[in-house]
Parts: sequence; structure tokens; C-alpha cells
Amino acid sequence: MLAVRPVRHVIYLHGFASSPASSKARRFAQELAALGVECTCPDLNQPSFETLTVTRMLDVTARAITSVGDGPIALVGSSLGGFLAVHAADRDRTGSVDRLVLLAPAFDFGGNRLRQLGDRGIDAWRRTGRLEVFHYGDNAIRSVGFALCEDAAQYDAFALPAGPAALVFQGRQDDTVPAESVVRWASTRPNVDLRLVNDGHQLATSMDEIWLASKAFLGLDATQLP
Repeated sequence: MLAVRPVRHVIYLHGFASSPASSKARRFAQELAALGVECTCPDLNQPSFETLTVTRMLDVTARAITSVGDGPIALVGSSLGGFLAVHAADRDRTGSVDRLVLLAPAFDFGGNRLRQLGDRGIDAWRRTGRLEVFHYGDNAIRSVGFALCEDAAQYDAFALPAGPAALVFQGRQDDTVPAESVVRWASTRPNVDLRLVNDGHQLATSMDEIWLASKAFLGLDATQLP
């Protein structure tokens, strides 16, 4: 399943209430820079976390893809970023995105209308128009509008056709993204290499393994470089 051509550019999509300064984003950026591969990580919070929607994040991602130009381009997505990556790849008309690396991808983010909040949580969010969450990128409590929930409902990762080849890492002890949902998504897509690891949602103890596998998948092993 290794790529024939090394990627020319990587676009890293961070998770919900995270930022380009996340530990995984920085790890990929540093490793890729050492190999001379460009990496960009758009700030999906901009222009305002409070007005965040999936559609807006996908528009940001589409502009990032277009700005790179010729591929091959890989999308690396963490949690919500993984959800965005599969939809962005499906919407890509440049033909540049040819592979995905997905880390604890939140495939059920849209289709289940964020049901982890429960019916009461969703009702309260709808009634007040805002949901307070801890924003790890800002290290502070931030509010996000109900438009995120309404907009996300139109995006279903399970309904997408098979897209580019994907390398997926999922923790068995993940208490944010159920491993079962990732297994279900991967089970109908023969071009997906799913690696289940003994780790939690942050995949903190698996990053060395993730990087080594990703480097090979991206065509960046020393023996493959020109």
C-alpha cells in the first residue's frame, strides 16, 4: 500500500478545540521539515471559534489544497481533522490529494449530531445558542455556536465512497472516538490500512510508531527518495 511517488506537500488538519501548535502537528511538521517536505497546518479556528462550522473548515482546507498547486498532496487529520480530511478529499477537484493519514478520526462527528453530549446537552446548546468547551489551543474556556451542530449534520463520513489510500491509527482505549466506529468505517474500504494500538485518544505513546509508518506510507523512506 506504499505510495509510488513521495508526497510533495502535507496539509495537517488539527482537531476540535485544538490548534496548529498541537503536539502531533508540531511532530509532523518537524519530521517533514527534516526531510525537506513542506507542511502547512491551517488554523481551523479562524476567523472565530465561536462561529465555527464544518463547511467553513472544509472551505479553509480547500483553499489550502488549491494554494499548494501540483501534488501529490497528503492530508493528515487528527480527530475532527480526520473527519474533515475524508470529506475534503471527496470534494477535491484538483486531483492533487492522493493519500490520507488519519489519527483517531472522529468519523461520527457529523452524522450523529454530536450525540456524545446527549439529548439534554444538545437541547441546552440549541436553546442558549452556545456551548462552552475547553479549548486546548487557547488553554481557556471558549464558546462555540449551535451552527456547528446544525451544519455538521449534513456530513456523513460513512456515506462517502472509497477515497484515496488511507493509513489510519486508532487507540483501543480511546474514550472520545469509539474504536468500533473507526473499524466499521474501515471495514468497507479495501484501500484503508487500519492500525489499532493500545493507546488513548491523544495517541501520545504511539507517536514514534505512527511517524515511522506514516513516513513509509508518504513515500519518504530514504530508499525511496530521489
